[in-house]
Amino acid sequence: MRRVGIPNSGPIDTSPARGRTATPRGLSDKARWYLPAALVTDAVGVALPVGIVFDATFQPHPVLCAVTAAAAWLIVQTARRRYTQRALGESRSGLSVVYDWMVLLGVLAVVRALLGERSEPSAALLALTPGLLLTTACRKLTYRHLLASRREAHAVRRILVIGEPSAADYVVDQLAARTDHEYVVVGAIPVGLANLECGAPVAARLESLAPARPSADSGAVLTAARELGADLVLVAPGPRMAGERLRQLSWAVHDAGIPLAVLPGLTDVAVRRVELTSAAGLTLLHISPPLRRGVQVSLKEALDRAGAAVGLLLLSPLFGLIAAAIRLGSKGPVFYQQIRHGVNCVPFTMWKFRTMVTDADDRKPELASANESDGLMFKMRRDPRVTRVGRILRRCSLDELPQLINVLRGEMSLVGPRPPLPEEVARYDEVALRRLSVKPGLTGLWQVSGRSDLSWDETLQLDLRYVDNWTLTSDVDVMARTFRAVVDGRGAY
Repeated sequence: MRRVGIPNSGPIDTSPARGRTATPRGLSDKARWYLPAALVTDAVGVALPVGIVFDATFQPHPVLCAVTAAAAWLIVQTARRRYTQRALGESRSGLSVVYDWMVLLGVLAVVRALLGERSEPSAALLALTPGLLLTTACRKLTYRHLLASRREAHAVRRILVIGEPSAADYVVDQLAARTDHEYVVVGAIPVGLANLECGAPVAARLESLAPARPSADSGAVLTAARELGADLVLVAPGPRMAGERLRQLSWAVHDAGIPLAVLPGLTDVAVRRVELTSAAGLTLLHISPPLRRGVQVSLKEALDRAGAAVGLLLLSPLFGLIAAAIRLGSKGPVFYQQIRHGVNCVPFTMWKFRTMVTDADDRKPELASANESDGLMFKMRRDPRVTRVGRILRRCSLDELPQLINVLRGEMSLVGPRPPLPEEVARYDEVALRRLSVKPGLTGLWQVSGRSDLSWDETLQLDLRYVDNWTLTSDVDVMARTFRAVVDGRGAY
C-alpha cells in the first residue's frame, strides 16, 4: 500500500513517508502531451479509414469526407466533454464510446443531407467501424501510459489536505491506497492540536475555533500551498472547518489562483447518482437510490437469459470436450452441484464442472487450518482436493461455464457478486448481507480485480460498489474485462 508523496522542495522538514513522491512541477509539465495526443489520434483515427474506404469504393470527394468526418468527431468529443482533464484521466466504458459514435453518425447524416451528398450510407458505416476500433485502441493505450506514469508519480496533481486530524487521516489513507488516480498528497494542515497518524507532512496548523481575522487561516494555507507547490487544496469539512469559515477560506484560495475541492463525505457513490441543489443558502447533495427496478433492470434480465441461451448453444461442443476430460481424469460425475444463496438469501442449486475429488466436501474440515483467506471464504492455492484436469479448468475459469444454466433459469445474472455458501451467509453481518440484494453473477468486479488473491474486505467492498452503482454500461465493461482476466489467470486457483 502506498502512502503519500513528499515534496522535494520547500523549507518544510519532515520525516519520509512511504509511497510515490510527486515532483515539484506536477501535472502541468508531465501530462501536457495527453490532450494533443488525444486530438491527433482521434482526428487521424477517423480521417484515415474514411479516406481509404471512400477512395477504394469510388465515393465522391474522399479527402473532403475524411476531413469532415474528423472535424465532426472532434466537435462531438468536445461537446461531450471528452477532452477535459478529468475525462482524459479516466477509462471510458464501451457503451459510452459506441454512443459517441452513434452521435457522430447522426451528425454526418445531417451534413450529407445539407450538402446534397449521395454517397452510400453503407460506405460511411464501413469506414467508421475501423475508425471506432482505432480511436478506442489509441485512447486505451494513452490511458495505460497515463496509469504507468501515475504509478511513478508523474502526471499527478499535488494536493494539500485541510481538515480535522481524523478526517485528514482518512482522506490521505484513501488516496494513498491506490495509484490509478491523479492525486498525491504533499502535505496536510490539521485543524486543532491533535496529531496526524497518516504520515503526511504537517505544513501548518489551524486553530480549533475560527479566528477573528480570516486572513489567519488563509495566510497559513496559502503559504503552505506555495512552499509545497500544491496544485489543489482539498478540504475535508468538519465541525471546526465548515460554514462561513470554509467560505472565507475558499475566497482566499481562489483569489490566489489555486483550485479548491471539498470532500462531501460520500464513499463509493457513482457520480451519476448525485445531484447538486441549494436551499436557504445550503448546498444539498441528493443521492438517488440504486437501480432495483425499471427499464435497465428488465433489459438486464432479458440480456442475461438471451446471452445464456446463446452461450450454451455455442459452447456445447466445448462442454462435450470438458466432460470427456473430467471422466478420463478421475472417477465421479461430470457436474458438481452445490447449494448457494441468491438474491434476498433465496437458496438455489448452482452448477459447475467438477474440479475436485468426489469426497472434497467431506475433507474440507481437515483443511480448515490451511485456509489462506482472512475472512469468511475458504481459499487454498494448492488445494490437494483439486484434480489435474480441475486445475486447468480453474486456471481458465472454464469450471464456471455450467452456471449459464442458472442464468437461463433466472437464478443468476451474467454479472454480479459471486453466490455465497449457506455457512458463509450464516456469518454475514448487515453490511455483508447487502451483497444479496441483487442476483449473483457468473462474473463480476471480484473476477476482474484479482479473484482469490483479494482479501475478504476487498471482495466485500467491490461487491458493495457493484450493488450500489451498477448500470448496463458497467456490466458491459465488466464483461469486456473478464476476457482479459481469464487470459491473465491472476487469482485463479
